[in-house]
Amino acid sequence: MHKWLGGPEDNVTKTLAYISNAESKEIFVFTMDAQSGALSLLEVVPVTGTQLPSPTSLPMAVSPNRQFLYAALRSPPYTASSFRIDPESGRLSLLATAPLLCQMAYIVTDRTGRFLLTASYTDARLAVYPVDPEGRIDGNAVQLLETGPNAHSILVDEANRFAYSAILGADHVMQFQFNPETGLLAPNHPPVIAARAHAGPRHLAFHPNGRFLYMLNQTDATIVAYRMEPGSGVLAEIETVTTLPAHFLGEANAADIHVTPDGRFLYSSERQTSTLAGFRIDAASGFLVPIGRWTTETTPRGFAIDPRGRFLLSAGLDSNQLSVHEIGPEDGSLSLRAQYAVGGMPNWIEIIDLPG
Repeated sequence: MHKWLGGPEDNVTKTLAYISNAESKEIFVFTMDAQSGALSLLEVVPVTGTQLPSPTSLPMAVSPNRQFLYAALRSPPYTASSFRIDPESGRLSLLATAPLLCQMAYIVTDRTGRFLLTASYTDARLAVYPVDPEGRIDGNAVQLLETGPNAHSILVDEANRFAYSAILGADHVMQFQFNPETGLLAPNHPPVIAARAHAGPRHLAFHPNGRFLYMLNQTDATIVAYRMEPGSGVLAEIETVTTLPAHFLGEANAADIHVTPDGRFLYSSERQTSTLAGFRIDAASGFLVPIGRWTTETTPRGFAIDPRGRFLLSAGLDSNQLSVHEIGPEDGSLSLRAQYAVGGMPNWIEIIDLPG
């Protein structure tokens, strides 16, 4: 997903894809052929902690050293499980389960892996939890912040200095200075960047050059490109582009956004049309140029790009399947290569290379 999850290609021993399934509350673990994109099911791991029906997502995060995977349940009692990733096989083993203050729609580690940052859509809060060197989450949050309605995501930049959170119901992006020693977030100046009214800020993606941040709006299915000011980390809007076809009628419902590791292409998903939209990125200006739109799994709530930028994996919330699309190296076009059955309501994907 994020550039830092991958490693140098000549140091790769195995590629793994982890797919969470909200309804069946389990993680499908696949080995992935780095050349063909073919997947082989390795194991299915339950995420325990509640007997209640799950909402439509089961967010996950991987530590920067690729030794631990975290998964958060969105039914009470709200918990996050820490799994150890076996360095040889990629299999998961449960380490511990920690309580969370509320239902979290999004989780991510900082760039050291010492803190887990979380966003609660239902409770309009951000919370930061310490993580010990063995990958166990401390359920005592070091910080709890109010956000305005429907906090949907949070990310920390590559330098581990700044954090950004998309707040869907408030139509703004919160921007913070991040202290990597304490895990504390402090408002940047200004603390909030307004989005268009009723746009619905949802997910964020960094360009690997550290100069640009892209935000996907759920309600109007647009992408806003921001320049990250050097030194201050403050966002400045560059442009807004639509991900919808010109003839689209109805209520848009955009879901996820990712940039290829080389920074050449950006993709987003839209659930009403069950499509993926692609854009070429101008690395100098940050501008986006549309390159196409492709049908994918029904209701593509989540997708991910492998660490080499060769394949895009898309999960169908309502198809209970996973599609593997090959990314054209020259034009960024997507070609369907295979489909795989997974669990109930698949929605979150993490792809990593095991360290060599």
